[in-house]
Amino acid sequence: MARRFLWVVAGVVVLILIAALGYRLFGTELMRIALVPSAKFEAAPPAAEGAYAKADMWISRPGVANDPSLWLPEGAAPVAGRGDASIFFIHPTSYLERGRWNAPLDDAESQRRARLFVRSQASALAAAGEVWAPKYRQATFGAFLTDKADSRKALDLAYGDVLAAFEAFLTQAPKDRPIILAAHSQGSLHLTRLIAERIAGRPEAKRIAAAYVVGWPISMTADLPALGLPACETAEASGCIVSWQSFGEPADAKLVTDAFDATPGPTGVPRAGSPMLCVNPLTGSRNGTAEAAGNQGMLIPNKDFTEGKLQSPGVGARCDVRGFLLIGAADEVPDLGPYVLPGNNYHVYDYALFWADIRADALRRLAAFEKR
Repeated sequence: MARRFLWVVAGVVVLILIAALGYRLFGTELMRIALVPSAKFEAAPPAAEGAYAKADMWISRPGVANDPSLWLPEGAAPVAGRGDASIFFIHPTSYLERGRWNAPLDDAESQRRARLFVRSQASALAAAGEVWAPKYRQATFGAFLTDKADSRKALDLAYGDVLAAFEAFLTQAPKDRPIILAAHSQGSLHLTRLIAERIAGRPEAKRIAAAYVVGWPISMTADLPALGLPACETAEASGCIVSWQSFGEPADAKLVTDAFDATPGPTGVPRAGSPMLCVNPLTGSRNGTAEAAGNQGMLIPNKDFTEGKLQSPGVGARCDVRGFLLIGAADEVPDLGPYVLPGNNYHVYDYALFWADIRADALRRLAAFEKR
């Protein structure tokens, strides 16, 4: 597994890159032809009652053999004394097929990719506690490229699995421990819904030490008020939300803002032009700024994508006016390979760019929560 780490991620990124380039060169219609399923959505029953009581429904959880969240990159020293949080992590999209709208749980390729995303992302949080990362019938990548009703149905099915997994997590994880929520990309979309619909205003909200909603926009005016948790204003804050979206400079975020601005938030307030939540992972503060010297270690692949190691210093970062996290010009960013998306979008590397700082941030917020 160790030698397949960024190797498989690279394959995922290549496909996403091709898709993004196709969008820039040929427009939405070609993207839809290439990636949006042509078949009708196939309704499926919700997760069976008790499904997530089974260990094989989890990529990571206490007691799972070869738990990918316990991986450490070269250069990362083990932390003395693991934290006592229970960490619920929702992995990003790893299913790229267009033959159906949702990934089957027995699809070997998407499950292998999902394990590697848990390995490279959730591992940054694992020093704070035990990671619980469920398998779920994720929506395919093409579901994000269309406004068809089938796309919403696919996302609803995926969310239903996430909700069922969270309910099982609450039952199985120790009930006297703090909770850290974390996700990326599609996982963060489901996490925002989970927070708004299941956690806000409920007893579980009082157990949240931090929520890492990474790689998905959160409007400060249209989304955040419905989540019941505040933004993490400072590095010492707890019980709050951390979020960022990484771009190099000059940043072209049109692929994000076009879709984002066209929709209302769960509050019913339009998102158009609204500022997005940006908590700088280097400073831990909202709208913060930090030089590259402040980066404790970013995860860098080697040229053939067979290994990854921490490099320090990494990149600096600052939140811009709209709420995107800018990491500097191309000649200021260490070479991550040819897989940065058009518009200088470092979406795939949202966790890797700040791996060591995310680790420190989670431990700091957990300590602040427990002290409070």
